[in-house]
Amino acid sequence: MALHQHRQSGMSFAGRRKTTSTAASGTAADELTLPLAVSRIAAGTRLLIAFTFLWAFGDKTFGWGYATQAGKGWIDGGSPTKGFLSRVAAGPLQETFHAWAGTAWADWTFMLGLLGIGVALASGVALRVAAAAGTVMMALMWAAEWPPARHLSDGQLSMSTNPLVDYHVLYAAVLVMLAVVATQRSGGLGARWQTLPFVRRNRWLL
Repeated sequence: MALHQHRQSGMSFAGRRKTTSTAASGTAADELTLPLAVSRIAAGTRLLIAFTFLWAFGDKTFGWGYATQAGKGWIDGGSPTKGFLSRVAAGPLQETFHAWAGTAWADWTFMLGLLGIGVALASGVALRVAAAAGTVMMALMWAAEWPPARHLSDGQLSMSTNPLVDYHVLYAAVLVMLAVVATQRSGGLGARWQTLPFVRRNRWLL
C-alpha cells in the first residue's frame, strides 16, 4: 500500500534520499535530508549531549565540586575511575571492574573518551565514530551498575529503577540517532568536514 504525500516547496522529508549532482560536495547519495525544524531540534539535542560529556570531563579533571570534590580532580592526582569502579557491587563483571579501578590506562581511556565524544558532538564532526565510542562507554557503565540486579552483593537493595532500559541505554540511543540523521549539517563544522578528501574516501568518519 502506497502512502501519498503532498510535497511542499523548499522542504525535504525524512527518509527521502538526497539526489545532488554537485561533485564538489562529495556527499553520498544515501545521506538523509531533514525538514528544517527537525534538523534544528536534532542540532540542539547534539549540543545538549555534548555539554553533558564535556561537563563530566571538566568536573573530573579539575574538581569543580559537583561529582568530584575540589582538590581531588584528575589534574590534582585523583583518579576519575577508581571511586566508581571500586564500588561496583552487582553483576558478573565486578572483579573485572575492581581490577580496572584507578589504573592509568582506564583513567586515560575514560577521560579521552569523554573529551573526544564531547568535542565531536559540539563541533558536529565524526558523529559516527562518536556514536560508536559512546555506545561502548555506555554499555560498560551499564554493566558496572547492572540494573537487572535487585540486590547488591552485600544484600542491600540495588534501587534500580528499570532492569533493562536506564539512562545509559537512552544516551546510546540518542548518539546513534544523531549519527544516523547526520545532524552535522545543522550548525557546527560538519558541512565543511564532510567535504574533506579523506572523509569523502572514508564515509565512516562522517
